[in-house]
Amino acid sequence: MLIRLLRTHLRPYRKPIGLLVLLQLLQTSASLYLPTLNADIIDQGVVRGDTGYILRFGGLMIGVSVFQVLCNIGAVFYGARTASALGRDVRAAVFERVQSFSSRELGQFGAPSLITRTTNDVQQVQMLVLMAFTLMVSAPIMCVGGIIMALGQDVPLSGVLVAVVPVLGIAVSLIVRKMRPLFRTMQTRLDTVNRVLREQITGNRVIRAFVRDDYERGRFDVSNTELTDVSMATGRLMALMFPTVMTVVNVSSIAVVWFGAHRIDSGAMQIGALTAFLAYLMQIVMAVMMATFMFMMVPRAEVCAERVEEVLATESSVVPPAEPVRELKRRGYLEVKSADFRYPGAEESVLRDVELVARPGETTAIIGSTGSGKSTLLGLVPRLFDVTGGEVLVDGVDVRSLEPALMARTVGMVPQKPYLFSGTVATNLRYGNPDATDEDLWHALEVAQAKDFVSKLDGGLDAPIAQGGTNLSGGQRQRLAIARTLVQKPEIYLFDDSFSALDYETDALLRAALSEETADSTVVIVAQRVATIRDADRILVLDEGRVVGTGRHHELMADNATYREIVLSQLTEAEAA
Repeated sequence: MLIRLLRTHLRPYRKPIGLLVLLQLLQTSASLYLPTLNADIIDQGVVRGDTGYILRFGGLMIGVSVFQVLCNIGAVFYGARTASALGRDVRAAVFERVQSFSSRELGQFGAPSLITRTTNDVQQVQMLVLMAFTLMVSAPIMCVGGIIMALGQDVPLSGVLVAVVPVLGIAVSLIVRKMRPLFRTMQTRLDTVNRVLREQITGNRVIRAFVRDDYERGRFDVSNTELTDVSMATGRLMALMFPTVMTVVNVSSIAVVWFGAHRIDSGAMQIGALTAFLAYLMQIVMAVMMATFMFMMVPRAEVCAERVEEVLATESSVVPPAEPVRELKRRGYLEVKSADFRYPGAEESVLRDVELVARPGETTAIIGSTGSGKSTLLGLVPRLFDVTGGEVLVDGVDVRSLEPALMARTVGMVPQKPYLFSGTVATNLRYGNPDATDEDLWHALEVAQAKDFVSKLDGGLDAPIAQGGTNLSGGQRQRLAIARTLVQKPEIYLFDDSFSALDYETDALLRAALSEETADSTVVIVAQRVATIRDADRILVLDEGRVVGTGRHHELMADNATYREIVLSQLTEAEAA
């Protein structure tokens, strides 16, 4: 997964990567050449007392060092730039894919996990790429080059390398093998911490109301401790890595000095050659240590790449049409034919054989007990999810064939839980129509019975709105959400229990104003409150996902037991009549 992800998203940066590899090759070659120059200075200059030789080759060493530094700076620059670009592209790809998800896919992954995958997981992959460009590219060059240069200094002494390199490789691979499953567990437990924290922040009022602070603190402590435990286990393996490598390095250095001293004593080797060999040994070991550091990051990045690829490979159940319809002939005629909907893996359908007709200039209401499928039915129209059977038609065209932009202009929905974005009142109201004037906004606010409280806010239309609209009451959020849809001016209005937080007086005033504003539009209302929908032109009664009655209020009161039961649970017989 990691290789596939990198291959896909690094393809546009082949030229910078090629230049980076060239710079790393040049700087590593320069680094490998320095010990040989140092050996020559010792053997030919210091031992013989030739000051001119020392100055000439010393100047050459300085030049090579400067060249190495410049190449290294260039390599790090291109490496950091490319890694950052990779992170940006992958985050954008994940965000774009998540934006295409329907409610089904969002529920499958969960918001905390998607946030972690978009941020932390992508960052881990980005860090691996950065380290690979700055360390891993030069490590094999330095290791192989160091061995070749060491053989050039003294072949018999190079036998030490034959023992050192395999030992290091085996030790590192054993440790890395144990780290990989721990990193997978770490990312999963990070998801859990994010989920618990998100629940506690969002549900802070409920926690305080039920005095469950200690319980929630305990929940967080459990998830936090689990994450800490796996992090500690990973840290212990990481801590074991460097002492293991350094032990092998120090033992091999002692062996080189021991055997090298005997060879110098016998005249088979010069002092400068032993110095250069020790330098090459350290360069080889440094290359192995750089590779070791990379291998420590690879398991976690691999796990993160799998999680990112899982999101990128998930296709939305709401697929954009291949040949979208970009224009509708009629205006606002909504029809649902034999609609079925079933969640993946569910034993029973949420909706079964539902029929609905909503015409322009009419108000159609949907009512039913909790869990009867009212919100699900409404969500099929703007394609929050698609029917698993039957069809939903707007102006005679299946909604699955409509261009998304046309759908957005035609259908406006006020969800059951109104959500406002951080910004101002104006930016939220213009969400569906960026070109709306201030007059349009105030008119929509007036119809939604929100003009009074918005005008009293500090700044009016420019008054700040917190994320989720948490600085407003539930009724204020609902009215702003209704105003936002009115600014959009769609042909079909869908209100999903959008008046539940309003008092009866405001509800009545709002419905009266709406009836005038939407007189030529199609209006579909889902409501629990009978008073909200009793004057509708058509009322659809749902029970366990099926339509059990259709008609006006007085007709259903006379003929439909389910509707009559719902009405009499809220009103007296006289009020219902």
